[in-house]
Amino acid sequence: MGKLADKVAIVTGAGRGIGAEIACKLAAEGAAVVVNDLDEQPAAEAVAAIEADGGRAVACVGSVTEDGFAERFVATAVDTFGGLDIVINNAGYTWDTVIQKMTDEQWDAILDVHLKAPFRILRAAQPVIAGFVKQAKADGREVPTRKVVNISSIAGLGGNAGQVNYAAAKAGVTGLTKTLAKEWGRYNVTVNTVAFGLIKTRLTEASADADAKIDVQGREIKVGVSPDLMTMMERSIPLGRAGTPADAAGAVYLLCQPESDYVSAQTLVCGGGMSI
Repeated sequence: MGKLADKVAIVTGAGRGIGAEIACKLAAEGAAVVVNDLDEQPAAEAVAAIEADGGRAVACVGSVTEDGFAERFVATAVDTFGGLDIVINNAGYTWDTVIQKMTDEQWDAILDVHLKAPFRILRAAQPVIAGFVKQAKADGREVPTRKVVNISSIAGLGGNAGQVNYAAAKAGVTGLTKTLAKEWGRYNVTVNTVAFGLIKTRLTEASADADAKIDVQGREIKVGVSPDLMTMMERSIPLGRAGTPADAAGAVYLLCQPESDYVSAQTLVCGGGMSI
């Protein structure tokens, strides 16, 4: 029995990297997890990994930016596991260039995945959470503390050259978090943000291939960091290294466990001491 026993969590972008680590961490602590990914195979693999360790999980495949996804995602949690206690808005990617070269498509795509999608998911979750709270009060039961953790970045706190779209979206996440913390306090929901520094994933890993790309819904997105640049960036981090997905998941878990039940509207920087 872990600290999250009997909790139900939904995690976007949970088929790979940081999201998969978050899903596995929550499941290891007892939560039933709805795993979302854009692609079916990584979502299925994450579910299988959780189940192999004795946890409970189900996949909800699809793009967080699709119309109707948010409602389907929330419904999967309620229909499969009977509740909704933890919401982790993690899905995203970067599509970088300087402002004079950035297209409207680049701007809209990044704002949609990092800011509009979390907004839609939380909007869809509101009547469900409110309904559970109302029923608990009617039954004379204590209203449990529920958790929302929105993922941001130090780029959203201090900006980052070449990432005006991403930085703007992540700055917006802060406003979303602080507002929802005020709106949802009456439901006994804490709403916080984790802002990541340099975390090694398939999007940021050191690569000598300057043309490395991934496909995101038909868009070819450049990924990877040159080994020399990665070395330079790691030297600027007080702890002397980039973070791992497990490091990132640990920071998210801090805001999901019962010990953080009176922490809300905060931004926790997970960056190894990296300054903004």
